[in-house]
Amino acid sequence: MITVVEQTAWQLKLAALYERVAELPMTAILDSSLNKNKGEQDENNRFSIIGLYPYLILTEKDGVTYENNRAVKGSFEERLSAYVAAHFEENETTLPLIAGGIGYFSYDYGRKFEKIKSRHQKEIDMPEALFCFYENLIIYDHWQHTYTATARGILYPAEESLRRLNQLIKTVPEQRTEISDYAATISFDFTKEDYKKAVKEMMEHIVEGDIYIANMTQKMMIKSEMPPFTMFRRMRQSNPSPFGGYCHYGNVKVVSASPERFLRMKNRVIETKPIKGTRKRGTTAAEDAALKKELAQSAKDRSELLMIVDLERNDLNRICEAGSVKVEKHFEVQTFATVFHLVTTINGLCKEDCGYDGLLRAMFPGGSITGAPKIEAMKIIDALEHSRRGLYTGSLGYISLNGDCDFNIVIRTAVWQNGVYHVGIGGGITAESEPTFEYEETLQKGKAFMELFKTGGFYDPYRIG
Repeated sequence: MITVVEQTAWQLKLAALYERVAELPMTAILDSSLNKNKGEQDENNRFSIIGLYPYLILTEKDGVTYENNRAVKGSFEERLSAYVAAHFEENETTLPLIAGGIGYFSYDYGRKFEKIKSRHQKEIDMPEALFCFYENLIIYDHWQHTYTATARGILYPAEESLRRLNQLIKTVPEQRTEISDYAATISFDFTKEDYKKAVKEMMEHIVEGDIYIANMTQKMMIKSEMPPFTMFRRMRQSNPSPFGGYCHYGNVKVVSASPERFLRMKNRVIETKPIKGTRKRGTTAAEDAALKKELAQSAKDRSELLMIVDLERNDLNRICEAGSVKVEKHFEVQTFATVFHLVTTINGLCKEDCGYDGLLRAMFPGGSITGAPKIEAMKIIDALEHSRRGLYTGSLGYISLNGDCDFNIVIRTAVWQNGVYHVGIGGGITAESEPTFEYEETLQKGKAFMELFKTGGFYDPYRIG
């Protein structure tokens, strides 16, 4: 089967396109809203991707694997790897993918690889892993401001599929005046004192030598009538990100503004970019420069990142050619809309016989949001945190049928169900941590979501890019 690829003549803004497709069942958007013009950001942020009309939905829920809601034998990762291998298709374009799927692996899914059970009940009714392979993909190039549409020709003949897609794009969304301020009731699964106590207990584990570093999370719940797609629109304007997204999974919707790449594989080269260390943006250029310098020279943040880099290198060495794993960029301060982050880039050449089952077993979940050593950190996390993480600190992204993939770390992300947004907010804990500061940092990370409920007014998708 050969996927049909068509560069379109569509002239509409990307926000207007999102408006037309976002509420279609099982639609997935991978949004790189940080990158607006060529030269402003790097190649990693160049494309946004939309998946429409899945022909295969692969899920794992409560230990059972399903294909299009039919229970099947074998693990999720084995079925996923086998499907990609059996339907391999070259991508000879400069686009990240022309055929493939979009989906997620939750943190809960990652616990099974290390046989770590959770003491917490499930709060959100959703699969532990889900992947949709789509009839149509739309890829937007932020540098060239062009759209490319693809059709697999499975649900309809390819030409008919593209005709239907073009007809959909011609549908004009209704312009409307939005509510400016949505009422919101916010609660947390920790009190301030309980969170500080948990941080102190985690620090005791570090002093005792059980772990070196771990991520400590509290959950924020926001009850509001704000529609999830409205939250997504507001988030990508107020807090644009390179690895954001919006996914419509029926009674579950995902809104992400993640700044962090978990891993990308292209032509067998795997790249991971762990983040440790955050500073808010200044109000002037001079303040920005001072905060960047402070982050770059922070012994605590550099120590945190170094420990995670060692963990990620070890994980990569399990599936990469001997001697190929290299640290390319170390302690790089990267600039985002509202914060600076300290980032390291690590590369390796994946072994030829490593499918997605091997890749996931070796790498998932990401070390930057567990800790080191990973298994012990995950056990301590479950003992001290008050809720299941669910999708939070899992990964959202795409898999191409040529074997390439790109996944984020699910942070700065809200999962909506039954009128409630579930938002994980946390940070890395080391022996040098100060519990009050760590608590305040979680609130700072949650602030980006709280502020979304007091903005808005008239929304024009043709004006806003």
